Amino acid sequence: MRLAVIVAAVAALGASPAPLSAQEWKPTKPVEFVGAAGPGGGTDIFARAVQLAIQNHKLIDQPILVANKGGGSGAEAFVYVKAATGDPHKLVFGTSNLYTLPMVAKVAFKHTDFLPVAAMVFDEFMLWVKGDAPYSDYKSYTAAAKSANGTYKMAGALSKDTDQTLTRYIEKDTGAKFIYIPYRSGGEASVQLSGGHANSHVNNPSESVGHWKAGQVKPLCVFAKERMPKGAKVTETQGWSDIPTCKEQGAGIEEYQMPRTVSLPPGSPQAAVEFWAGVFKKVSETPEWKEYLERTAQTGRYMAGADLKAFIETDEKRTRKVYEDEGWLVN
Repeated sequence: MRLAVIVAAVAALGASPAPLSAQEWKPTKPVEFVGAAGPGGGTDIFARAVQLAIQNHKLIDQPILVANKGGGSGAEAFVYVKAATGDPHKLVFGTSNLYTLPMVAKVAFKHTDFLPVAAMVFDEFMLWVKGDAPYSDYKSYTAAAKSANGTYKMAGALSKDTDQTLTRYIEKDTGAKFIYIPYRSGGEASVQLSGGHANSHVNNPSESVGHWKAGQVKPLCVFAKERMPKGAKVTETQGWSDIPTCKEQGAGIEEYQMPRTVSLPPGSPQAAVEFWAGVFKKVSETPEWKEYLERTAQTGRYMAGADLKAFIETDEKRTRKVYEDEGWLVN
């Protein structure tokens, strides 16, 4: 008996602790969701939709604060969360700016500093023209733009960002040339189009829905592999699912989407990454999330783990090639 006890004690002393990823982790203090954009924008709405679903369904036991740090096109938020090394109570909510911003601006972070947790939704992009424009599809509009010899104006949100990148894809696809005019937001770009100060823009659906309802602008096509899901009519005659894909209309661009991402600070334990990925997966299955997707006309697509890392790597390489061709790269 004495020998058995000694053997058991020695075995216990020599046993290595369970790996951290196998240990249970959960928040032990208030959580901060940090939005890499200003208040009221798409990233803020995204973070608050997640916050609401978590709180309504009591998915964690700690309160959640949503803070927006939009300075430097969102760089402020990423730098702030990067500084919280090892603290999984701070999460940064962003878009593809997680990996595109360091390409075009001298910022104190790179996307590999962070631990990606999940992408929960993808913004669609549409080609919009003025409501009374004579064009009915992608081919007729881009042909007219090509004939205009670089005089057509494409409005967009910000410079060297998703809207301008898509504009460059359209130019490469069709041979048309646009004067790209950056505005502070997609909403402002839509105002400029409805007022006749631009010929087109490539806004997300939610950024132009009001002007579409009023007949001031109209979507020609959506840059997606499939038409958007069926839902209620937006205008008297059309809903989002009635808009053809640009591919249907002969575009060489099959798909263009922007992910909305959530990441943890460097040095966060793997158990925390897995915990938050599980929480966000549950959020994506709630009625609140379904309502958010319908209200914003976004595509729900949960992605985590190896799939998310592979997506980021592929999209980063594709975007870098465009930025290199345009001479935008600084890193």
